[in-house]
Amino acid sequence: MASVNAGTGSGNGEAEGADVPADVSTDTSTDTSTEPRRTVVPIVALDYPDARSALELVSRLGDSCRFYKVGSELFTASGPGVVEALRHEGYDVFLDLKLHDIPNTVAGAMRRIGAMGVRLTTVHASGGRAMLEAAVTAAGGECGVLAVTVLTSLNGTELEEAFGPGNESVDGVVMRLADLARGAGARGIVCSGREARRVRERFGRSLELLVPGIRLPGDAADDQSRVVTPEAAAAAGADYVVLGRVVSAAGNPRQVMADIKSRLTA
Repeated sequence: MASVNAGTGSGNGEAEGADVPADVSTDTSTDTSTEPRRTVVPIVALDYPDARSALELVSRLGDSCRFYKVGSELFTASGPGVVEALRHEGYDVFLDLKLHDIPNTVAGAMRRIGAMGVRLTTVHASGGRAMLEAAVTAAGGECGVLAVTVLTSLNGTELEEAFGPGNESVDGVVMRLADLARGAGARGIVCSGREARRVRERFGRSLELLVPGIRLPGDAADDQSRVVTPEAAAAAGADYVVLGRVVSAAGNPRQVMADIKSRLTA
């Protein structure tokens, strides 16, 4: 694998704090859509504080995963070098920086992201239409912009705390921001598996859906609030699922990947 200037240390995480349920929802109800289910693409999150640790997991997974998420922690520590190392080996990269700034600033960042050969990246939908449109234009046709709706760490109480009482439910906010994202030309949105079915029913295939917060039945939800199983995410219409600690903390990550892939196609 191509070398990268890596820091020291180890660890991983999906840093989105919240009150959490004890276990994962095991709702695996089938999709009622008349459209055939599309292949769900698993993306493994490289939530590490340094490139060395991240690339060790990539090496362990081998050909069992071809798509990786680089988030804020790893990108801040290692910069574009870790993206370049992954791209050099032929892996697809989801650069999950969740940009949220004035349109001109976001556009400048997006031009650099697009030039790195990143396949997917994120901005916050709440940044508004002008910011979303600037991001989509600057990213170029090869880099898909996904609009983050409501973080999977947030529940209804926390959403109300952040935006004031009497506002919309989580579902309502997700649907409204999904409509905004589609109108601004975004490739898709990020939402939890609990809202994905409604989004798919309303918007059809006009938006790609990326679902984080994936847990196996019986797993602890950790710092996530709205989590689902791989089966439930697939049945709800997800195009991509992000796999964090369920893979990175596993003793045999290749075996876990094989299990999850079978669940996604069940």
